[in-house]
Amino acid sequence: MFWGSSPLAFAAIALLAPTGLQQGVSFTNYPSLAHSSELVRRLASPLAGAAMERLLAGRRLNETPLDLSRERYIVYVPAHEPPAGYGLLVFVPPWDEAHLPLGWASVLDRFGVVYVSAAGSGNSASTVGRREPLALIAEANAAQRYPIDPERIFVGGFSGGSRVALRLALGYPDVFRGVMLNAGSDPIGDPAAPLPPRDLFELFRTRTRLVYVTGDRDDAARPNDVDSQGSMKRWCVAHYTVEPMAEVGHKAADPAGLAAALADLEKPVTTDAAKQAACQARVDRALGAALAEVKKLIASGKRDEARKRLIALDTRFGGLAAPASLALADKVGL
Repeated sequence: MFWGSSPLAFAAIALLAPTGLQQGVSFTNYPSLAHSSELVRRLASPLAGAAMERLLAGRRLNETPLDLSRERYIVYVPAHEPPAGYGLLVFVPPWDEAHLPLGWASVLDRFGVVYVSAAGSGNSASTVGRREPLALIAEANAAQRYPIDPERIFVGGFSGGSRVALRLALGYPDVFRGVMLNAGSDPIGDPAAPLPPRDLFELFRTRTRLVYVTGDRDDAARPNDVDSQGSMKRWCVAHYTVEPMAEVGHKAADPAGLAAALADLEKPVTTDAAKQAACQARVDRALGAALAEVKKLIASGKRDEARKRLIALDTRFGGLAAPASLALADKVGL
């Protein structure tokens, strides 16, 4: 059964919903997963989230700051629905206009994947204020409007949009089963991509599929990909693949690159349980040692040094360190 309704209801919706390229599309559902407090919980480190709460103390947080009547999307829907339902690619662009990259339509047709991208979601837009909620709104509304297979819901982006897509995949692994990182990435476990709460990170590291699609002549993005991939190994992330595009610089994926990415995203994630357990045990030991060091500094009266170490711990371990990190924050005046 698809999310949110029965197969019969979806069949009726699908008969009415248009296929092909649609521009200037508006959505009406503002899902709770896109609410401001949920974005902070999933995408900010615990200490950063707590600091934001203090900043807003006495003021009511606007949970739905975007006016959906003013937001517009581009949607592409293949004419033929796959037997198990469409896949879905929510695309975060670096540009402000909403468009479908050249040559992608035929690939989306072949894989049976719906494409949706927001206008006004380029690199100049606020990440947490616009780009992230716009992508989550796109996913929720497309999943309502079309029969979408929940196992084939992906997020992707190009350049700066790809870095936003990684944050979304990391914080929302219960929504997105995979991420296409097209010429843009960051290491996870740093300020650009903090680790989410432990239950969400467990889903990400064991179930999320990642594909890096970057031109072999993209001298700016390729080193970032190497750093990002190294962080995946350090944090025990089970499955990522690399699909370099030959003779390509810093450009959006060509049709062959998109096809390779979608094919990889649809492959099952396979894990070596013993290796995963050993890797996770190593991470837990490192976290335990870092927490113990902060506690030792507090006990010896070295609050300033303890504060510095706690901030570094929060940056590195993010949600994995909570609630212990938050309890220590009170003791060092954070």
